Amino acid sequence: MAKRPRPRRPYSLESRLHRIIASDSSLAAPGSSTEDGPRHPLPPPRVPPTSKRPDPDASNRQPAVESEVPADDAAAGGGGHNLARGGGGKASMFADLGGMQPVINLLMKDVVIPLRRPELLQWLGGAARHRDPPVVRPVPGILLRGRPGCGKTTLAHAIANETGVPFHKTSAPELVSGVWGASEENIRSLFNKAYRTAPSIVFIDEIDAIASKREDAQRGMEQRIVTQLMTCMDQFHQNFAGSDGAASDMDTSQSSDVEKTKTAEGHVVGIGATNRPDAVNPALRRPGRFDREICLGVPDEDARRQILERLTRSLRKPVEGGPFDLDKITRAAPGFVGSDLKALVDQAGSQAIDRFIDEATKVAQPSLRREGFSSIPDVKWADVGGLDSLKQELDRCIVRCIKHPELYKKFGVDMQDSFLLFGPPGCGKTLIAKEVAHDAGANFIYKKGPELLTKYVGESESGVRKIFARARTNSPCIIFFDEIDALTTKRGNEGSWVVERVVNQLLTELGSSSDQGVFVIAATNRIDVIDDALLRPGRFGRKRFVPLPGANERASILKLLAGSGKKPLSPSVDLDALARREECNNLSGANLASLMNEAATEALEDRLGSGLGESIELSHFERALSKVKP
Repeated sequence: MAKRPRPRRPYSLESRLHRIIASDSSLAAPGSSTEDGPRHPLPPPRVPPTSKRPDPDASNRQPAVESEVPADDAAAGGGGHNLARGGGGKASMFADLGGMQPVINLLMKDVVIPLRRPELLQWLGGAARHRDPPVVRPVPGILLRGRPGCGKTTLAHAIANETGVPFHKTSAPELVSGVWGASEENIRSLFNKAYRTAPSIVFIDEIDAIASKREDAQRGMEQRIVTQLMTCMDQFHQNFAGSDGAASDMDTSQSSDVEKTKTAEGHVVGIGATNRPDAVNPALRRPGRFDREICLGVPDEDARRQILERLTRSLRKPVEGGPFDLDKITRAAPGFVGSDLKALVDQAGSQAIDRFIDEATKVAQPSLRREGFSSIPDVKWADVGGLDSLKQELDRCIVRCIKHPELYKKFGVDMQDSFLLFGPPGCGKTLIAKEVAHDAGANFIYKKGPELLTKYVGESESGVRKIFARARTNSPCIIFFDEIDALTTKRGNEGSWVVERVVNQLLTELGSSSDQGVFVIAATNRIDVIDDALLRPGRFGRKRFVPLPGANERASILKLLAGSGKKPLSPSVDLDALARREECNNLSGANLASLMNEAATEALEDRLGSGLGESIELSHFERALSKVKP
């Protein structure tokens, strides 16, 4: 009796796709490793008889140039959209994109493989015949969301170049027309052409302009445009499920000018791009339309280096200087997105005659600084006199945690509590917080408490939510609240109902901030008025008193203020003795800065009056001490 063959262990779709990618080098994402071939025999690549597009290997594949729009397509189209093959001549490929490897791996599985090897979906879905609708369906739509300049449009062009399929690109405002019904017709004709040239890609940039929430639409035209876009995207399922050789026509009942034509073999992937995802209608963001949402955030230090490597690989390096110090440039450019780094390289090119590339960081402005982020303060540890123990603790709990997150995670060290610096005014609380932001090299948000208070109900809480949401999206990030007592007075007092909502919002945000790469520092000189719930562990659990400087600290502060040629100090002036004088006992750091400036002013007055004297003498400090009081 013949022995029954042992059944094969079923593989998940994920494992099968990985084996398929490993078996075909033309499908492997850049930088991915290869494995042995699949156990099940794969169907050979199928090229439709009417298609002129071969399926070459990745090593020989070149991005196709702009293709001519057929006469009937050109006549049917409206709204300025065009047909291009391979992204309209753009030479960007996945290998040209830095810092996007996880996104590229996802796109290879969801977009590139279904478009280049559609028969694999038939095989994976268990279809008995080629015409049978498979169980496994490709992704109908992808929504790329992220801040301006993060690479959404470039990524869409790279997808088209990798697949080599017709690429229908348009901008959402170009689809809008002032003629009644013309906007909907433009959308129908765009998708009609895409289905006739399937497999293909439809890319709509700034899609929030035509896909706003219907309840927020102020005109009937806006509601009709959103509805038409949904109808066209739903055509994907009718086309894919009924691809049995029969004609599958776009619904053109709303316009008799659009000709009904047979749908080509294959499917259409819709790609939308927006920097306002919350404005997009939720009905478009459900499965069956934009199935996948890919967030392109602000690149971290490693991603910025990868982007710079690709941007500078073709630049002419200085002969005597060797290659660029990309590590230094990367650390000096926190908050830069892809377009900012491109502007940085372009700016460096214009200064390349006698300057290095890192000098351009002083000129190029990152997008984040135009969207609520603050410039990284140019304050170093050496610029802060005294407070040595506080410096060490902030360095251990924030700076090194940002620079070496993998080590802190390995040892299970949880830096959950935020810092609250309190003490007399002028003792350096704000200065030391700025120094931490500079040394960490992370994104930095600096807000003064009163800036968040508004007269409109709900706006103050919304401002707090936006700050923390922006920080989480662009982590690691340091948030510094100066004069936080204006936002966090104790609840229950008469007339404090406005601030109570802000306190409640802060309590919510602080409880979930540190585990997402957000570090909060606050400063106040009135800790007694802050609500007790904010002072417990898990929120502002690290409360550190910043006292008035002692004699030694006053001496170091005065030396910093006068050192490095900042002030023409006479050699006869003994700053150590001056710092120990009784008149200086209660002076803060800000008072000492005022003392030094007042002494310089007295010296300048003597120079202008008598024409004598080129330096600041002890007599000038004597007069300054009579004016500066604690």
